[in-house]
Amino acid sequence: MTGRVALVTGAARGQGAAIVRRLRADGIKVAAADLAGDELTAGVERLADDGVIAVPLDVTSEQQWAAAVTTVLDAFGSLSTLVNNAGVLHRAALAEETAAGFERLWRVNTLGPFLGIQACLPALCQADGASIVNTCSTGALRPFPNHAAYGSSKWGLRGLTQVAAAELAPSRIRVNAVLPGAVATPMLDEQTQARLIAGATTGRLGTPMEIADAIAFLVSDAASFITGAELVVDGGQSLKIG
Repeated sequence: MTGRVALVTGAARGQGAAIVRRLRADGIKVAAADLAGDELTAGVERLADDGVIAVPLDVTSEQQWAAAVTTVLDAFGSLSTLVNNAGVLHRAALAEETAAGFERLWRVNTLGPFLGIQACLPALCQADGASIVNTCSTGALRPFPNHAAYGSSKWGLRGLTQVAAAELAPSRIRVNAVLPGAVATPMLDEQTQARLIAGATTGRLGTPMEIADAIAFLVSDAASFITGAELVVDGGQSLKIG
Protein backbone atom coordinates (compact mmCIF):
# COMPACT_ATOMS: atom_id res chain seq x y z
CA MET A 1 0.00 0.00 0.00
CA THR A 2 2.89 2.32 -0.70
CA GLY A 3 1.63 5.65 -1.96
CA ARG A 4 -1.18 5.75 0.60
CA VAL A 5 -1.22 8.48 3.24
CA ALA A 6 -3.23 8.29 6.46
CA LEU A 7 -4.16 10.86 9.08
CA VAL A 8 -4.73 9.19 12.47
CA THR A 9 -6.18 11.14 15.39
CA GLY A 10 -5.60 10.35 19.05
CA ALA A 11 -2.19 9.04 18.00
CA ALA A 12 -0.01 10.01 20.96
CA ARG A 13 -0.54 6.87 23.01
CA GLY A 14 -2.31 3.55 23.40
CA GLN A 15 -4.58 2.52 20.59
CA GLY A 16 -3.73 5.48 18.37
CA ALA A 17 0.01 4.87 18.62
CA ALA A 18 -0.57 1.21 17.73
CA ILE A 19 -2.59 2.23 14.67
CA VAL A 20 0.26 4.44 13.50
CA ARG A 21 2.76 1.59 13.79
CA ARG A 22 0.43 -0.91 12.13
CA LEU A 23 -0.39 1.25 9.13
CA ARG A 24 3.26 2.12 8.72
CA ALA A 25 4.07 -1.60 8.64
CA ASP A 26 1.81 -1.82 5.59
CA GLY A 27 3.79 0.92 3.86
CA ILE A 28 1.29 3.70 4.50
CA LYS A 29 2.74 7.10 5.32
CA VAL A 30 1.12 8.44 8.48
CA ALA A 31 0.34 11.83 9.94
CA ALA A 32 0.00 11.14 13.65
CA ALA A 33 -2.29 13.77 15.18
CA ASP A 34 -3.09 14.52 18.79
CA LEU A 35 -3.80 17.31 21.24
CA ALA A 36 -1.01 16.02 23.52
CA GLY A 37 1.72 17.74 21.54
CA ASP A 38 4.83 16.93 23.62
CA GLU A 39 3.90 13.29 24.07
CA LEU A 40 3.04 12.97 20.38
CA THR A 41 6.31 14.54 19.25
CA ALA A 42 8.33 12.31 21.57
CA GLY A 43 6.56 9.21 20.31
CA VAL A 44 7.10 10.09 16.67
CA GLU A 45 10.75 10.91 17.30
CA ARG A 46 11.23 7.47 18.89
CA LEU A 47 10.00 5.87 15.68
CA ALA A 48 12.81 7.59 13.75
CA ASP A 49 10.82 7.13 10.53
CA ASP A 50 10.52 9.74 7.78
CA GLY A 51 7.19 8.17 6.86
CA VAL A 52 5.57 9.45 10.06
CA ILE A 53 5.03 13.08 11.01
CA ALA A 54 3.54 14.62 14.15
CA VAL A 55 0.59 16.96 13.65
CA PRO A 56 -0.83 18.94 16.60
CA LEU A 57 -4.62 18.77 16.46
CA ASP A 58 -7.60 19.58 18.64
CA VAL A 59 -10.28 17.60 16.83
CA THR A 60 -13.00 19.98 18.04
CA SER A 61 -11.43 22.91 16.14
CA GLU A 62 -12.44 23.46 12.52
CA GLN A 63 -9.43 25.73 12.04
CA GLN A 64 -6.98 23.16 13.39
CA TRP A 65 -8.42 20.49 11.13
CA ALA A 66 -7.86 22.72 8.11
CA ALA A 67 -4.28 23.38 9.22
CA ALA A 68 -3.67 19.67 9.82
CA VAL A 69 -4.81 18.71 6.32
CA THR A 70 -2.60 21.42 4.83
CA THR A 71 0.36 20.06 6.82
CA VAL A 72 -0.27 16.54 5.56
CA LEU A 73 -0.56 17.63 1.93
CA ASP A 74 2.58 19.75 2.20
CA ALA A 75 4.52 16.85 3.71
CA PHE A 76 3.26 13.92 1.66
CA GLY A 77 1.44 15.41 -1.34
CA SER A 78 -1.82 13.52 -0.85
CA LEU A 79 -4.23 12.07 1.71
CA SER A 80 -6.05 8.81 1.14
CA THR A 81 -7.06 7.58 4.59
CA LEU A 82 -8.65 9.12 7.67
CA VAL A 83 -8.80 7.24 10.97
CA ASN A 84 -10.97 9.09 13.48
CA ASN A 85 -9.58 7.45 16.60
CA ALA A 86 -9.48 10.31 19.13
CA GLY A 87 -11.94 9.87 21.96
CA VAL A 88 -12.54 10.68 25.61
CA LEU A 89 -14.41 8.85 28.33
CA HIS A 90 -15.88 9.61 31.72
CA ARG A 91 -18.57 7.90 33.73
CA ALA A 92 -21.41 9.59 35.58
CA ALA A 93 -24.92 8.68 36.64
CA LEU A 94 -27.66 10.55 34.80
CA ALA A 95 -28.52 12.51 37.93
CA GLU A 96 -24.90 13.59 38.33
CA GLU A 97 -23.87 14.24 34.72
CA THR A 98 -23.32 17.87 33.84
CA ALA A 99 -24.15 19.74 30.67
CA ALA A 100 -20.49 20.65 30.29
CA GLY A 101 -19.34 17.04 30.71
CA PHE A 102 -21.97 15.75 28.33
CA GLU A 103 -21.12 18.34 25.70
CA ARG A 104 -17.37 17.76 25.98
CA LEU A 105 -17.71 14.06 25.10
CA TRP A 106 -19.99 14.82 22.18
CA ARG A 107 -17.61 17.48 20.88
CA VAL A 108 -14.61 15.15 20.91
CA ASN A 109 -16.25 11.82 20.09
CA THR A 110 -18.82 12.92 17.50
CA LEU A 111 -18.23 16.47 16.33
CA GLY A 112 -14.49 15.79 15.96
CA PRO A 113 -14.95 12.99 13.39
CA PHE A 114 -17.55 15.08 11.54
CA LEU A 115 -15.12 18.01 11.27
CA GLY A 116 -12.39 15.59 10.19
CA ILE A 117 -14.48 14.12 7.40
CA GLN A 118 -15.37 17.59 6.16
CA ALA A 119 -11.77 18.80 6.25
CA CYS A 120 -10.32 15.73 4.56
CA LEU A 121 -13.05 15.28 1.96
CA PRO A 122 -11.52 17.31 -0.91
CA ALA A 123 -8.24 15.38 -0.64
CA LEU A 124 -9.97 12.01 -0.23
CA CYS A 125 -12.02 12.66 -3.36
CA GLN A 126 -8.76 12.93 -5.31
CA ALA A 127 -7.20 9.75 -3.87
CA ASP A 128 -7.31 6.18 -5.12
CA GLY A 129 -8.59 3.66 -2.58
CA ALA A 130 -9.81 6.38 -0.23
CA SER A 131 -11.29 5.26 3.06
CA ILE A 132 -12.40 6.47 6.45
CA VAL A 133 -12.54 4.41 9.63
CA ASN A 134 -14.26 5.72 12.74
CA THR A 135 -13.36 4.18 16.09
CA CYS A 136 -16.71 3.61 17.72
CA SER A 137 -17.42 1.37 20.75
CA THR A 138 -19.51 -1.53 21.98
CA GLY A 139 -21.14 1.26 24.00
CA ALA A 140 -22.93 2.01 20.72
CA LEU A 141 -24.35 -1.52 20.62
CA ARG A 142 -25.73 -1.91 24.12
CA PRO A 143 -26.43 0.36 27.08
CA PHE A 144 -23.94 0.57 29.93
CA PRO A 145 -25.09 2.34 33.10
CA ASN A 146 -23.33 5.60 33.97
CA HIS A 147 -22.28 6.12 30.35
CA ALA A 148 -24.93 8.58 29.14
CA ALA A 149 -22.45 11.01 27.59
CA TYR A 150 -19.99 8.46 26.23
CA GLY A 151 -22.54 5.94 25.03
CA SER A 152 -24.75 8.47 23.29
CA SER A 153 -21.76 10.14 21.63
CA LYS A 154 -20.65 6.79 20.23
CA TRP A 155 -24.19 6.00 19.07
CA GLY A 156 -24.01 9.34 17.27
CA LEU A 157 -20.68 8.39 15.68
CA ARG A 158 -22.14 5.08 14.59
CA GLY A 159 -24.95 6.93 12.84
CA LEU A 160 -22.55 9.41 11.27
CA THR A 161 -20.55 6.49 9.88
CA GLN A 162 -23.61 5.05 8.18
CA VAL A 163 -24.69 8.37 6.69
CA ALA A 164 -21.19 9.11 5.44
CA ALA A 165 -20.86 5.65 3.91
CA ALA A 166 -24.09 6.13 1.96
CA GLU A 167 -23.32 9.69 0.90
CA LEU A 168 -19.69 9.17 -0.08
CA ALA A 169 -20.05 5.84 -1.90
CA PRO A 170 -20.56 7.58 -5.28
CA SER A 171 -17.22 9.35 -4.68
CA ARG A 172 -15.59 5.94 -4.11
CA ILE A 173 -14.75 6.73 -0.52
CA ARG A 174 -15.38 3.82 1.79
CA VAL A 175 -16.51 4.57 5.36
CA ASN A 176 -16.52 1.92 8.07
CA ALA A 177 -16.48 1.65 11.84
CA VAL A 178 -14.53 -0.46 14.30
CA LEU A 179 -16.35 -1.11 17.56
CA PRO A 180 -13.81 -2.12 20.23
CA GLY A 181 -14.75 -3.66 23.50
CA ALA A 182 -12.58 -3.17 26.57
CA VAL A 183 -8.98 -2.55 25.53
CA ALA A 184 -5.94 -2.22 27.76
CA THR A 185 -5.12 1.45 27.21
CA PRO A 186 -4.52 4.46 29.49
CA MET A 187 -8.22 5.34 29.02
CA LEU A 188 -9.05 2.60 31.55
CA ASP A 189 -7.46 2.79 35.00
CA GLU A 190 -6.05 -0.35 36.65
CA GLN A 191 -9.10 -0.90 38.86
CA THR A 192 -11.45 -0.70 35.88
CA GLN A 193 -9.27 -3.04 33.86
CA ALA A 194 -9.24 -5.60 36.68
CA ARG A 195 -13.03 -5.43 36.97
CA LEU A 196 -13.50 -5.88 33.23
CA ILE A 197 -11.05 -8.79 33.06
CA ALA A 198 -12.95 -10.55 35.84
CA GLY A 199 -16.12 -10.48 33.75
CA ALA A 200 -14.59 -10.89 30.31
CA THR A 201 -15.77 -13.72 28.09
CA THR A 202 -12.21 -14.52 27.03
CA GLY A 203 -10.65 -13.75 30.40
CA ARG A 204 -8.67 -10.77 29.17
CA LEU A 205 -8.87 -7.33 27.61
CA GLY A 206 -8.07 -6.58 24.02
CA THR A 207 -4.72 -5.13 23.04
CA PRO A 208 -4.28 -1.87 21.12
CA MET A 209 -2.64 -3.77 18.26
CA GLU A 210 -5.67 -6.04 17.88
CA ILE A 211 -7.78 -2.94 17.19
CA ALA A 212 -5.07 -1.59 14.90
CA ASP A 213 -5.10 -4.86 12.94
CA ALA A 214 -8.84 -4.48 12.33
CA ILE A 215 -8.40 -0.91 11.14
CA ALA A 216 -5.49 -1.89 8.89
CA PHE A 217 -7.76 -4.44 7.23
CA LEU A 218 -10.58 -1.98 6.68
CA VAL A 219 -8.33 0.60 5.00
CA SER A 220 -6.60 -2.01 2.84
CA ASP A 221 -7.43 -3.21 -0.65
CA ALA A 222 -8.53 -6.50 0.92
CA ALA A 223 -11.62 -4.56 2.10
CA SER A 224 -12.20 -2.74 -1.19
CA PHE A 225 -15.84 -3.95 -1.39
CA ILE A 226 -16.66 -3.12 2.22
CA THR A 227 -18.36 0.12 3.20
CA GLY A 228 -20.91 0.96 5.86
CA ALA A 229 -19.67 -2.02 7.88
CA GLU A 230 -19.33 -2.27 11.65
CA LEU A 231 -16.49 -4.54 12.73
CA VAL A 232 -16.93 -5.53 16.37
CA VAL A 233 -13.61 -6.38 18.07
CA ASP A 234 -14.60 -7.17 21.63
CA GLY A 235 -13.50 -10.68 22.57
CA GLY A 236 -17.14 -11.76 22.80
CA GLN A 237 -18.28 -8.99 25.15
CA SER A 238 -21.40 -8.42 23.07
CA LEU A 239 -22.37 -12.08 23.45
CA LYS A 240 -23.05 -11.63 27.14
CA ILE A 241 -26.50 -10.71 28.35
CA GLY A 242 -26.88 -8.46 31.37
